[in-house]
Amino acid sequence: MSSQPLSVVVLVSGTGSLLKAILDDTASPYRVDLVVADQLCAGIERAKNAGVSTAVVPVEADRAAWDAELAQTVAKTRPDVVVSAGFMRILGPEFLAKFEGHTINTHPSLLPAFPGAHAVDDALDYGVKVTGCTVHYVDAGMDTGEIIAQRAVRVEEGDTKSTLHERIKQAEREQIVDLLRRASISNGKVVFNGNSD
Repeated sequence: MSSQPLSVVVLVSGTGSLLKAILDDTASPYRVDLVVADQLCAGIERAKNAGVSTAVVPVEADRAAWDAELAQTVAKTRPDVVVSAGFMRILGPEFLAKFEGHTINTHPSLLPAFPGAHAVDDALDYGVKVTGCTVHYVDAGMDTGEIIAQRAVRVEEGDTKSTLHERIKQAEREQIVDLLRRASISNGKVVFNGNSD
């Protein structure tokens, strides 16, 4: 295994709270070489303020062309790991052809329960007593890739979407940093050594 730190690209769409946790992990055995967003957002500003290269690839009507441009943009840094951290787009076939097995996603539920963009609302509406967060490999489906790690978060009496989501986000931040600290490349795929929870 190389002694070089793993090269990480982070995909964001919003505030970049997960990105902040990744960037703030100063003792990490990885480095963030690029942050890419589908729109100008606070996550891009956060990366710039941390001295990390950024790119914005706006979504086009031609989704195949957008997917190809996104893949080309990410490929320039030759990353070991791509982290979809609150990136609100499904990655298409050209991107996956280059980065499947190296791309992981954070999701605010215990998959396969509550996939999609409204996972926290869905959990509250369903009345579950425990939800949580999942990190999984990205495949062609929506939140259907192989699960890497999960953390449970209890639903408290009187929880709102905001209060529950904040506790889930805290668990997500801890989980993604923990996993990236233990990441390595094996047989052309990013793997995570040791146990997570």
